[in-house]
Amino acid sequence: MEKYRYDTQLLIEGETLSEDAIHDYFLQHFEGDCLLAVGDEALVKIHFHTNTPWRVLEYCATLGEIYDIVVEDMDRQSRGLKG
Repeated sequence: MEKYRYDTQLLIEGETLSEDAIHDYFLQHFEGDCLLAVGDEALVKIHFHTNTPWRVLEYCATLGEIYDIVVEDMDRQSRGLKG
């Protein structure tokens, strides 16, 4: 089993977004790995492995509109099942 079960990906659309601030917030408040927070002031792409994807979604929704949300269960995928 993977240490962090859920591959969580989404886009955040907003104003004056800071990929560095978002990245730092994740490191300080969420347990996980494989973090990517890339984009610009209007759009940031998030990729993160965690056991609590709902917390990630909740935080990101405070920053702007979230969409293209994908949460895949990597444990299921590793067993050959649909994630």
